[in-house]
Amino acid sequence: MSGLQERPEVNLADVADLVRGVTYPKAEARDQAAPGYVPMLRATNIQDSKLVLNTDLVHIAERNVSSEQRLRPGDIVVATSSGSKHLLGKSALLRSDWTGAFGAFCAAIRPKPNVEPRYLAAFLQSPSYWKQVGKKALGVNINNLRRGDIETLTLPLPDLDEQRRIAAEIEKQFSRLDEAVAGLKRIKANLKRYQAAILKAAVEGRLVPTEADLAHREGRNYETGAQLLQRILETRRSQWQGKGKYKEPAAPDTTTLPELPEGWTWARLDSIAALKGGITVDSKRQDTTARAVPYLRVANVQRGYIDLSEVKTINAPTAVIEELRLRHGDILFNEGGDRDKLGRGWIWEDQLSDCIHQNHVFRARLVSPDMLPKLLSWWGNSFGKDYFQREGKQTTNLASINLTKLSAFPVPLPPLAEQRLIVAEVDRIFSFTETFEAQISAGLAHANMLRRSILARAFS
Repeated sequence: MSGLQERPEVNLADVADLVRGVTYPKAEARDQAAPGYVPMLRATNIQDSKLVLNTDLVHIAERNVSSEQRLRPGDIVVATSSGSKHLLGKSALLRSDWTGAFGAFCAAIRPKPNVEPRYLAAFLQSPSYWKQVGKKALGVNINNLRRGDIETLTLPLPDLDEQRRIAAEIEKQFSRLDEAVAGLKRIKANLKRYQAAILKAAVEGRLVPTEADLAHREGRNYETGAQLLQRILETRRSQWQGKGKYKEPAAPDTTTLPELPEGWTWARLDSIAALKGGITVDSKRQDTTARAVPYLRVANVQRGYIDLSEVKTINAPTAVIEELRLRHGDILFNEGGDRDKLGRGWIWEDQLSDCIHQNHVFRARLVSPDMLPKLLSWWGNSFGKDYFQREGKQTTNLASINLTKLSAFPVPLPPLAEQRLIVAEVDRIFSFTETFEAQISAGLAHANMLRRSILARAFS
């Protein structure tokens, strides 16, 4: 990219007009188009430096929109208010005719005749721009950019022909990067589908030779899943410390369940694991033995991994900590949240000491080591998705499953030797795919770095 000679610095107010967004009565807003109404963009419609013009739109009465607030090709919509400092100042260029306007948490930067809109839009993605926005967003103004903040942004302004050459070169370089990034994302999506197929084969007994087949070939006996279940139930019975008479667990309802491979059997989750709800968040709770400990929320319990990027603490009495302290191998299931989060979970591996779980996360602690937790959690994250969504309760804003439904969750139980083969094979395959996925992520990060480098060179 050619360097600039004699690059005068100007304020944004010298090269563009700033138009405020539309303020409107919220009671009059509509989700659908209607006569006398116009679509309106919000900050959420600015995604990846592009304007999303066909989804998540609010429609407002035309009388609330001035002629200046109608967007024109070449306008750059910028988010002037955001709940996150990292999203404040994001922007995108309107490249073609559109009939709508934009809301009060946005502004339109309208380039003057001697300014190439693509050049100005590119500057609003550059490291120089973001550095200035970061400084202006400090302190009390952390979630807002005022008119003066935007108008006093400084940028280099060569002549119009040079602006157009720079914009064209940026677009050429970005087009190549976009093509490469799209290819990497396709590969990443294919890897996810492959991993899902591997898990499906694993929990359906199609990934490795079954213990029944191996035993038949080798002319030997083997312990079936049904025999293993009986051993687990004996352990469960011997460990019983509950109140009243011990109650044998019910058999699962297999009416709608798929046929299992030879040597496997069905069991209810409460037959092979002790289930426990977590602590409720109660600021009024008073106990002289209470102390702060980390606890897992729904956000921490993801599908196939535990996310510890943000772990909160809670004051809990000593007795509650002892009762709810997580142990290595405990399997976690989400109790509530969005419907697609029901039953989502993974295994606790002692990442934190004295960690407990909240009431929206259930804990399943296996009765016996003769059931491998990974296999059970994989089953919950594959087949379990349909089960929990079907059995979950939906309220206005929240979906949930209760302990009764989780207890009745049907689980396939393979012979122990076969469980070990399955887990070892999935781990082997996933070790390869995760390494490949990390390389793809590194490639995507490198593409973003190149994008920033291109913009830095253009406007440095």
